[in-house]
Amino acid sequence: MGKSKIKEVDLFVIGGGINGCGIARDAVGRGLSVTLAEMNDIGGATSSSSTKLFHGGLRYLEYFEFRLVRESLIEREVLLRMMPHISWPLRFVLPLSPEMRFENSTPTSRLLNFLMPWAKGKRPAWLIRLGLFLYDNLGGREILPGTSNISLSKDLPGNALKKSFKKAFEYSDCWIEDNKLVALNALDAKNRGAKILTRTKVIEAKRVEGFWKIILENQITREVEEHHAKVLINAAGPWVSDVINSKLHLNFKDNIRLVRGSHIVVPKLYDHDRCYFFQGTDGRIIFCIPYEYDFTLIGTTDIDHDDIEMKPTCSDAERDYLVSFASQYFAKEISSKDVVWSYSGVRPLYNDGTENASAATRDYVLKLEHNGGSAPLLNIFGGKITTYRKLAEAAIGEISKFFPDLKKAWTANSSLPGGDFPVQDVAKLIKKLQTEFSFLSEIRAKRLFRAYGLNAWEFLKGATKLEDLGEQFGEFLTQREVEYLRKNEFVMEADDIIWRRTKLGLRMSEQDKRRLSEYLKTS
Repeated sequence: MGKSKIKEVDLFVIGGGINGCGIARDAVGRGLSVTLAEMNDIGGATSSSSTKLFHGGLRYLEYFEFRLVRESLIEREVLLRMMPHISWPLRFVLPLSPEMRFENSTPTSRLLNFLMPWAKGKRPAWLIRLGLFLYDNLGGREILPGTSNISLSKDLPGNALKKSFKKAFEYSDCWIEDNKLVALNALDAKNRGAKILTRTKVIEAKRVEGFWKIILENQITREVEEHHAKVLINAAGPWVSDVINSKLHLNFKDNIRLVRGSHIVVPKLYDHDRCYFFQGTDGRIIFCIPYEYDFTLIGTTDIDHDDIEMKPTCSDAERDYLVSFASQYFAKEISSKDVVWSYSGVRPLYNDGTENASAATRDYVLKLEHNGGSAPLLNIFGGKITTYRKLAEAAIGEISKFFPDLKKAWTANSSLPGGDFPVQDVAKLIKKLQTEFSFLSEIRAKRLFRAYGLNAWEFLKGATKLEDLGEQFGEFLTQREVEYLRKNEFVMEADDIIWRRTKLGLRMSEQDKRRLSEYLKTS
């Protein structure tokens, strides 16, 4: 490795999940030179395996995580304005079962339920309403409507729940296309000057004469490179402790708790556009969410995942748990045979010693380590997708003392690529796209706009008929779109496209999937 090949930057980020890409984007926008290395696909692990919500964390209130909830609630609308193409408002229906209106009638039982609601199964209606009151008012809503009381039979056309559920609370949160969020943060960082290296693994990093010497290996070509950086940020998510121990060879006491969250997808269970928030007798909750037009997403579980090298998959027990949980509410019973797809992700939660995986904190913890300013290291523990931007700001704040000319925070008022338009203009712009490219059906125009926003015009430019978009890979995935994704969103393999940047794998034939894979390998 000759000196001429060594890349020197202000900041090197390990990990291309949402935290790493968010940090890279923030840092390069403040004037730092940045390189990021991700050993797999951008956002290919935890950041593409979430429940796909920007939410305040209603259930975190019962663990008294008021700072986290407040920050998350404020962020929902900041993020919605930044990316109105890949994020949009949702209304959540929280049904009340009959027993919930009558239990805990004594002052003592009510106090115990308030102090330890997780030990009592389903929360009583008064406690839920108190939580929703806080939820409505902690974050200073401007766009999202507040909580309302609804009758399931009168106010919810197409309600699919059992008749014993008569009343519900309805509140607001937001959907987010989680993997697109990561890809667009990485794209914006790249457009601003950051170097984004995918399929590139950190083999070793060590302090040498006041800087970090980082050795990388390309996972495809096996080429090895040396990079130098003033500051190193370890945002490796579930691998953060592994990086500390096996790549940096440091001995830190701080650790993470790996918690697996699994989801299942079934054919559409109802026709309306609301989501359901269900409570279980075990104190847990799940969401049921309209998904990809023809499906319903159900999740998630919380189970400790002991081995980071073991790929997370939805076990039969988790699948059956989610099926049974949802079936307690829906009039039509769901079967494990209805499951058409499942996915799992490992959440790297900061290990706060909590016995129950569901109660482990979702807050983030930043640990800065340096010897008098020599080659600082910042380790990122925990976090949740809703607070990624605030985490990035906090991370840059931690290292700002080493860069006296650093520019001010800027991301709160910026849009991600394709998202520079008002939230209320979505329907109008979808119609405009369909009008200008008349070969697009309404559903196709909506999918493309929801995936690319204003950038949909970029790869459709000049097309007057479907054939102008090149080869068809099924489900209206065209050669033009594939090439756009290659150029702008770091895709290299078929799964990057059909299961992460889009979810077209739910509908594509096996033949189409094989053809796409072949195309990506040979063209």
